[in-house]
This record gives sequence, structure tokens and C-alpha cells, in this order.
Amino acid sequence: MFNEVKTHELTIDVVVFTIKDNKLQVLITRRNKEPFKGRWAIPGGYIRLSETLDDAAARILKEKTDVDDIYLEQLYTFGDPLRYPNARVVTCAYFALVKAEDVEHIFTREQGEDVAWHNVYSLPEMAFDHKKIIEYSLYRTRERLEYFPISYKLLKDKFTLTELQRTYELILNKPLDKRNFRKKILSGTMLIETDEYTKSGSKRPAKLYMFDPDLIKSKKGLMFV
Repeated sequence: MFNEVKTHELTIDVVVFTIKDNKLQVLITRRNKEPFKGRWAIPGGYIRLSETLDDAAARILKEKTDVDDIYLEQLYTFGDPLRYPNARVVTCAYFALVKAEDVEHIFTREQGEDVAWHNVYSLPEMAFDHKKIIEYSLYRTRERLEYFPISYKLLKDKFTLTELQRTYELILNKPLDKRNFRKKILSGTMLIETDEYTKSGSKRPAKLYMFDPDLIKSKKGLMFV
């Protein structure tokens, strides 16, 4: 039975997605203390009295993973009274999409708390309601993919149509018809065709594209920018 408590705590949890090893992956940490010692969790912690929510999110991500200088967007506030054992803890979740090469310095903390990327579609046993938070973050990412090319945050500046399609497939978790995808994506105004190709090798060189920078700039403040 849940025990009523008089205090309320506010925490920050941060969901970070990337594409690594041809998988959509999420950044998680292994807890080294109770509750849920040994389970995996989203990087998170308590907010300080002197901090704004945004400042707390940036600090906590840096402390837990040594990741910084990425844009974090406020996602949702999770306040189920039973989400935290024997305490009343409300968490404000943040999330972001990042290029894998921008966070290559993920490491294991000296205090024994592991930091790792994990396939978002085969999560280990998670602490608290963190699986729910990750799933909601994925839902929001898919929702926005319908009307804005947020995939630009996961791709290199210049990419092939095959790489772009694969990014969509990993986010949506389903295969897409190549012909239909290319017809739809090229009929819009989001892409700019460059005069560059992938370097020749065992495969035929492929045309490189980039997202229209004016389109990205016009959405500043509304999307992962």
C-alpha cells in the first residue's frame, strides 16, 4: 500500500536518441544505488533550488554522461503518485536527437554507474517509469516526422537517399517502399540536390543531398534546432 508523504520532489530525466550501428538507440545509465539498484535508467537527477529546468537538464546530462552542448527540448511532466517508491516525485522529461559522432565520448563513470547506448526496441529492465518515458519520446519523434524533417539531427550534413530512408525506417520501426519514399521526398521542398557523390568503391557512387538550411532556420525554436 502506498504511504502518504508530506514532501514533494522535482526531478529531471533526459531521453537522448541517436542512430548507431544501424539501430535507433537511446542513452541509458545503470543505477548504482536503491531504489532499483542495478537496473537501467534515463540520465536524471534532482533539480537545485537555484536552477531553471533547462539549466538542470543540461547539468544532469553532463554529470551523468559527460554529454553537453546539445539542444534539449522539454517533453512532458510525469507525475503518477506511484512512479517512485515511498516518495512523491514528479519528473520533467527532456529529449533530443543527436548525431552519433557528436557524442562519441560516452564513458563509464568512476563511481560504477555504466553509461551506454541501447536499442530502443529491445530495452533492458528499466527503473521507475522510464520505459514509458522513452516510449512517449519515440511517439513524439514519430509524430513530428510527419510534418518536419527532424531526421536532419541524426544524419550527416550531406547524405544519400538510402541513408535518409533508413533513418525514417528506424524511427518508424517498419520498412518503406523505396520508390514511393523517393517520389514523396523528392516532390517536396525540404531537400537540396548537391553535385557531389559518395566516394567510389565496391558500390556505385550515390548522389548526395542536404536539407534546405532556410527550412531548418524557419523552424528554429519549434524543433530540434
